[in-house]
Amino acid sequence: MKTFMDDDFLLESEAARKLYHDYAAAMPIFDYHCHVPPQQIAENTRFENLTQLWLKGDHYKWRAMRTAGVPENLITGDAPDREKFRAWAAVVPKTLGNPLYHWTHLELKRVFGIEELLAPESADRIYDACNLLLAKDEYKVRGLMGRFNVAGVCTTDDPVDDLHFHDSIAADKSFGIKVLPAFRPDKAHALEHAQRYREWIALLEKASGITINSYPALLAALKNRHGFFHARGCRVSDHGLTFVPAVRGDAESCDRVFKKVLAGGEATREEILAFRGALLVELGAMDAESGWVMQLHLGAMRSVNSRMLVKLGPDTGYDVIGDWPQAEGLALLLDSLDAQDKLPKTILYVLNPRDNEVLATMAGAFQGGPDAGKIQFGSGWWFNDQKDGMERQLTALSSMGLLSAFVGMLTDSRSFLSYPRHEYFRRILCNLVGGWMERGEIAPDLKQAGNMVQDICYRNAACWFGISLKEHNS
Repeated sequence: MKTFMDDDFLLESEAARKLYHDYAAAMPIFDYHCHVPPQQIAENTRFENLTQLWLKGDHYKWRAMRTAGVPENLITGDAPDREKFRAWAAVVPKTLGNPLYHWTHLELKRVFGIEELLAPESADRIYDACNLLLAKDEYKVRGLMGRFNVAGVCTTDDPVDDLHFHDSIAADKSFGIKVLPAFRPDKAHALEHAQRYREWIALLEKASGITINSYPALLAALKNRHGFFHARGCRVSDHGLTFVPAVRGDAESCDRVFKKVLAGGEATREEILAFRGALLVELGAMDAESGWVMQLHLGAMRSVNSRMLVKLGPDTGYDVIGDWPQAEGLALLLDSLDAQDKLPKTILYVLNPRDNEVLATMAGAFQGGPDAGKIQFGSGWWFNDQKDGMERQLTALSSMGLLSAFVGMLTDSRSFLSYPRHEYFRRILCNLVGGWMERGEIAPDLKQAGNMVQDICYRNAACWFGISLKEHNS
């Protein structure tokens, strides 16, 4: 029986162990998609305790706690932080087979040096030990990032954001980690929420200085903010979509429905999809003209529990995998941009793993130089960023594309303790490639395979995104 989470955790062959320890482990991290708050980086936040750092906002843990029967007041409610941590500690032994069991102990070990298993009997001891460390300056936000050899991160930002926290970070030359915004324009086509849409347009007017009374004016305001983000180092957009519509409105129909909603009316489902389809083409063209990467996150059905949405709001653990068809609309979007020679470098993520091969083959239909892997099938996302999901994504990509051109892992996280997920991915990657070598499916050339592993871990992304990162040993 192997020791739990030893140095060779998840590494099942000698080749896998060599690939991880000799090639992957020391590579820097470029976390090119995450949701960490730039304010906390700018202010170098010190967390009051482990609950504030580890449990607040973590809907992965919240879902597990609810499934285990923990009362909501001990999850998102007003219970004392120590009691919330004790509640989580009581759930951890019940998470066997869930990635939370791995992530929990990997984070405790890598961040705090704690190898004891988290359980009810160890909860207070671990909580107190971690809190003592969190009181030290090196455990403030920037210190936590520095512990994991992070070269850069891209946060997720609304086009109306003023980015002053990013400005503050960039102005601090003592901080060597590059922190850049990413442009998330989902609200620009969210006509289904008419009143919220009108409120957001007012914010966009203020941010851009443009009176937005027509569809062309909306495009002008978005282009203005696109340029504002570009001037602050942004080179990435991100779109959260259920699916890409397979319809495109023309300029006249988009103007008509935009003005109807702006005047207090409601758009039909058909009008919303046609408007969204047209606007996505415009936004993709903006990305191409600016040399940005476009990211498409597809397939999340959000906030399906209406009672809890009213009580707690969105992003609280009530989202699920959706089952919409993805191929037709996505192909139309990519083809519309490609036909204009305005298809940017693009990453395609999908939440439903049944669509892995759909996206892997879709990427292959729109490749072209001079960039290797211009269209990427992105890493296992959200419900798939665990061992099985990563293996399935890597297998689909390697079978139907070029794994060697892959830009690798990201955390997609709101937590500064999530960087060990890169280690988790790297171990899974090395075990997959090492297994091929052990079975004679690829040549026994550790240097060749090791170079590919290092490319996937860091070098491909560092080059592909066109972002200048601090020099790291790699």
